[in-house]
Amino acid sequence: MTGFASLGSGSRGNGTLVEIGGELVLVDCGFTLKQAERRLQRLDVRPGDLSAILVTHEHSDHSSGVAALAHKYALPVFASYGTLKVCSQALTGTAFDSHGAFAIGGVVVRPVIVPHDAREPTQFVFEHNRVRIGVVSDLGQVTPFVTAQFSDCAGLMMESNYDRNMLMGGRYPESIKRRIAGNLGHLSNEQAAAFLGDIGHPELRVVVGHVSEQNNHPELLQEWFEPLRAKVRMLDFATQDEGASWVQIDDAGNSRGLFSEYVSQTAR
Repeated sequence: MTGFASLGSGSRGNGTLVEIGGELVLVDCGFTLKQAERRLQRLDVRPGDLSAILVTHEHSDHSSGVAALAHKYALPVFASYGTLKVCSQALTGTAFDSHGAFAIGGVVVRPVIVPHDAREPTQFVFEHNRVRIGVVSDLGQVTPFVTAQFSDCAGLMMESNYDRNMLMGGRYPESIKRRIAGNLGHLSNEQAAAFLGDIGHPELRVVVGHVSEQNNHPELLQEWFEPLRAKVRMLDFATQDEGASWVQIDDAGNSRGLFSEYVSQTAR
């Protein structure tokens, strides 16, 4: 199978599965060991079947569970030099050059440097037999480089973190508001929709995640993204508690998306 799924996505923990070229990779693990095992089981994945864990950056909602999962199941860990250095007390692994591709089995992994307030944050594009799956979140702005790297993907897990009016009118301290909305923070609904508008195409399958539970709302997401449904093959949303089910992509570029009932889950 070729495809991707979410263990859960939001400020309380993130993890994305990518299966491509016979390899099964977990991007980030911001959950406890027991939580990660339970979430993997929900997606019919045994932890020992993972080929590797890739870490995008050191923030705890992406990295806190990596060491425990990797240690228990003897999984290799890959992260940028900067990420491994700042996590040196808690995490060991193989450092990659964030400016160049590397291989996991027959899969080409292309790190993508993104603007975020971390030591050396990267996101990823996975490529095999001209099929490309991208994972991108935790960036404060969409640069031309980011747009170029994530164009022509067959599948994409992407961030739409906050609604600007909710954030600015909310209870967060002003310093946190500035951080989130800054160029090294996260993407607003407006920024994320513009990004998808630029890279969307009729064969793209998209799951939108890393949605703030305090500063966003399903109805607002629908307002921004519903007009883009006609531009892509499939559009779904990942939640913090339920993640998103497998989106399958075949070698010819066709897919089968499993709708996650995002609005009903989040509105409970």
